Amino acid sequence: MERFFDNEAPWAPSARYPDPRLRDLDPAFARYRLMNAPVQKLAGGTRWGEGPVWFGDHRCLVWSDVPENRMLRWDEATGATTTFRAPSNNSNGNTRDREGRLVTCEHLTRRVTRTEHDGRITVLADRFEGKRLNSPNDVVVKSDGTVWFTDPAFGILSDNEGERAEPELPQDVYRCDPARGTLERVADGIEGPNGLAFSPDESILYVVESRTNPRKILSFSVDGARLSKRHDLIVAEPGGTPDGFRLDEDGNLWCGWGMGNAEQDGVRVFNSAGAPIGHIDLPERAANLCFGGLKRNRLFITGARSLYSLYVNTRGA
Repeated sequence: MERFFDNEAPWAPSARYPDPRLRDLDPAFARYRLMNAPVQKLAGGTRWGEGPVWFGDHRCLVWSDVPENRMLRWDEATGATTTFRAPSNNSNGNTRDREGRLVTCEHLTRRVTRTEHDGRITVLADRFEGKRLNSPNDVVVKSDGTVWFTDPAFGILSDNEGERAEPELPQDVYRCDPARGTLERVADGIEGPNGLAFSPDESILYVVESRTNPRKILSFSVDGARLSKRHDLIVAEPGGTPDGFRLDEDGNLWCGWGMGNAEQDGVRVFNSAGAPIGHIDLPERAANLCFGGLKRNRLFITGARSLYSLYVNTRGA
């Protein structure tokens, strides 16, 4: 079995309970911390980890190593990390649809795909109005089966995470309806749309605007297939770099964060009003995360070079 080992600086788990890596920025965060649940490092050796997605039926996590053109799998039962798919077309964001099929954003092929249960690949979207997509980045599936994704130009700006090319389309947010075979633009005018997620009741769509200074997390009201009432929910302070994120059952946003300075690296947690309530310190920037485990109370975090986890006192939405 192929194994992956970390060549980075040694990781030392906390010897103290509660883990001092969890910091309260507001008293409200205390209820989400577990006294005997430390941050754990599960794997290392990636160049840019992204797009974690939990497979409860297989007790495993799958995530992307974008510039290495591969997807990895961490097995909960054995702790082994193996190759899930290589080459992966420089895959980035991943999720599962309502039938448990893997949905993936691919930079190299500039498309969104679905992996069927028998392993066949179905292309859900690769063009809009006859023009090629840029480099689909992150993706979520709504309860009605529609697939919502962001399409910045990150993967075509160089040959590092795809193939350099001139954009044919603006950088927008799209809604794909696989049942009808339709693709429509739902939000435009966003500078570098990146991570996205729905509120627990799907009445709000949150989108990271990653090429403004400072960077922002936007909120939109959702009315079926339409978005309205754009609002700057979170404006990151200097050094704050929101990336991928997910919501818990209480509507809190757990956001990959960092890169500006070491004190910001990790996961920043905001309440539904956009106020910061907590932070999870990591020795590197966190690019993305998801909830998983048997009870959806285990947070899996893809740092740039490593995979981490943490049990929390809430469940993923």
